[in-house]
Amino acid sequence: MPAPTPPDRPALSLLDRTRATAPPGGGAGDDAAAVRATVARAVRAQALGYHRFWVAEHHGVPGVVGPAPAVLLAAVASALEPSSALRIGSGGVMLPNHVPLVVAEQFAVLQALRPGRVDLGVGRSAGFTAPVRAALRAPGADAEEFTARLSELLDLLHGRAAVTVRPQVPAPPVAVLATGAGLVSAAHLGLPVVVGGPVLDDPGRLAQYRERFVDRGHGGPRVTVLVDVLVADDEAAARRELLPQAWSLAVSRTRGEFPPLPAPGDVRLADLTARERRTVDAVLAQTVVGTEAQVRRRVGDLLGRVGAGELMVATTVHDADLQAESDARLADALLG
Repeated sequence: MPAPTPPDRPALSLLDRTRATAPPGGGAGDDAAAVRATVARAVRAQALGYHRFWVAEHHGVPGVVGPAPAVLLAAVASALEPSSALRIGSGGVMLPNHVPLVVAEQFAVLQALRPGRVDLGVGRSAGFTAPVRAALRAPGADAEEFTARLSELLDLLHGRAAVTVRPQVPAPPVAVLATGAGLVSAAHLGLPVVVGGPVLDDPGRLAQYRERFVDRGHGGPRVTVLVDVLVADDEAAARRELLPQAWSLAVSRTRGEFPPLPAPGDVRLADLTARERRTVDAVLAQTVVGTEAQVRRRVGDLLGRVGAGELMVATTVHDADLQAESDARLADALLG
């Protein structure tokens, strides 16, 4: 199945990871402030015309303080206007950490609070470290087990299971945050995917997803691109603001820690190993930065290459005012 042509005006969404930021000069981040900032960002996204606002799940990770997507989404739902068109969802609930029935019940409650405006994005990552995985009693991220849990979740949501999920409401749409194995599961179960990172540079994986897609009544194969985007007057300045996020990802992969996001001036690249520096360079290379016109063109090129109709932006910068400004400028560039 060939990749579809992306629309002239793609859907524009945000994934907020609820990142704590360290004060300039270093120090601990304010976790509670990060949670409140996520809710405030959703309210701004509503006013700017974004399509979706998703939150993530991380456990026991310093600097990433969103462990309970359903709880955080309830707070977001209560802060939005009742008539708001903004969809809210998870990017995503990690199924190895949960019993499918509980996930189905939680999102049925959310669907009752915001009828027809809730998405359930799921992933297969287990806890970040061995102690966290032990605390979660997570069985791991085996691909077959993930597919089985996801199938069970779909049966529960659509009334095909022995247990009736309550409240009884229409099932929220389900999407898979997908890498290689996740793409296979999504194709088998007929679900849309959200992809980023190396998958974007491997068109064969997405072609295989479309070729193997089994229509199970959830719609045809659909791809959402997840990427860091920052609109600014100067490309170099934009990459500098994205450096802390790239640095923290590099540190997390090699040292097993995900510290609060530092100010750009506090990032010491000289202290990184060669492997960590390569990760920083690779992450920054995948970002989309520039003026409104540059970002509009680069986003169009990316969506066209991947065959996606939606852009989900995962950017987190240290400066909250700059974050809000970039969200507004991006909406103006792509939706205006």
